[in-house]
Amino acid sequence: MADATETDARAVGFCPERLERIDGWMRRLVDDGKLAGLSVTVARRGRTVFGRAHGLSDIARRTPFTRDTVTRIYSMTKPLTSVAVMQLYEAGRFQLDDPVSRFLPEFSAMRVATGGNRARIETEPARRPITIRDLLTHTAGLTYGFMEATLVDAAYRAQGIDFLSTEGTLAGMVAKAAQAPLLAQPGAAWNYSIATDVLGHLVAVVSGQEFADYLREKVIGPLGMVDTDFFVRPENMPRFAANYVYDRERRLTRFDDAVDTVFARPPAIASGGGGLVSTAADYMRFCRFILGRGELDGVRLLGRKTVALMLMNHLDGDLAAMGTPRFAETSYTGIGFGLGFSVTLDPARAQILGSPGEVAWGGLASTAFWIDPSEDLAVVLLTQLVPSSALPIRRELRVMTYAALVD
Repeated sequence: MADATETDARAVGFCPERLERIDGWMRRLVDDGKLAGLSVTVARRGRTVFGRAHGLSDIARRTPFTRDTVTRIYSMTKPLTSVAVMQLYEAGRFQLDDPVSRFLPEFSAMRVATGGNRARIETEPARRPITIRDLLTHTAGLTYGFMEATLVDAAYRAQGIDFLSTEGTLAGMVAKAAQAPLLAQPGAAWNYSIATDVLGHLVAVVSGQEFADYLREKVIGPLGMVDTDFFVRPENMPRFAANYVYDRERRLTRFDDAVDTVFARPPAIASGGGGLVSTAADYMRFCRFILGRGELDGVRLLGRKTVALMLMNHLDGDLAAMGTPRFAETSYTGIGFGLGFSVTLDPARAQILGSPGEVAWGGLASTAFWIDPSEDLAVVLLTQLVPSSALPIRRELRVMTYAALVD
């Protein structure tokens, strides 16, 4: 998928005038003070048909937001970690239905919360082991402490279970997580969670390499994602964006600085669930790899059947059918989940333009991507605003992009 100019839009089935609506939308978001800056990249049939950036990556320093601005992608790290897991699966190191306790014995005797209070959570034994597939699909019964909705969430906070922590080790944090009760029985419900961070540790144990080293050597490096890492290298710091949040008056205020930031140095814990920084060009390379069914620029990292399996829905129905999700980087109805991505099952039920089989995910700072194999289409949206629920920009961009398709 070689880059091309935007004048090629018509040649690959886009109406240039309709695509141009995206530019006006981007400008309004910046002019209205809703975002400091953002970039959008759209590619189809091997050509980049739209690539723009507007606004500032750092309001205080007046740094422009450009297409090579480095951003925190948070949970858009998860699909890369899932690729690492599937590489080891292809190598015969485990089966997807293997108990994770085969490799991480700390998960051997899990218990599931049934009630109680913060002083004492009542539990029962897990009815079956957590499998590797459960971790890939967020059906393991794990959670996130930031949810602040259940006793188990509170237990995570009390025990300091946080894979973006500046202290500790990956192995130590996973051990803490295994000591907490599960939110639900393994396989019974879909709950967004630290599961992909646990998978990062699984990669380390199975491969015999530090997780960050494995991901760099086996995924990030071969894909040519030159600006993607668990921290911002010194030479890239001038391109790093600040991160923003709204104050009570809905004005942008700094959440994390572009210079005085933990991302300026290697982290204590390489978070497979949310630790990477990246650029629009780098993440589009990852999307191209998925569209290439495991191959990019002659380099194959996964077999085509493995990628096809990752892009299938592995749930019994959509997210809404798997209990009542408390948070996701997607809507619930009409959306399933594969091995590392959400999967569109029914655009009509999801009430959004799209295609069955489209995969996607987003990050805490309102970043997002989606890949539509049936349309040979990929889109990457980068900005820096937390939380990702602050604005409906992902849905708006999706509508404008699909509305510009004319063949």
